[in-house]
Amino acid sequence: MDERTKELIDIGASIGAHCQPCLTWHLNKAREFKISEDDILAAIEIGFRVEKGSGNAMHKFVEETMSPPTPGKKCC
Repeated sequence: MDERTKELIDIGASIGAHCQPCLTWHLNKAREFKISEDDILAAIEIGFRVEKGSGNAMHKFVEETMSPPTPGKKCC
């Protein structure tokens, strides 16, 4: 995988991890590689979509975990 592609992935991952210093670092690196703003914005959008999906999954998990246990249902 080339360095440009890695930087775009790192931008999306920085958003998913809520790491502001990481995002700043990877945005600067992407611009050093002359990656287009359109490609950077696409990576940001993907990061937000992944973040939203994982957030929704966590909300559902918490709701299920906090629900009263079902009688007779085993743990695993």
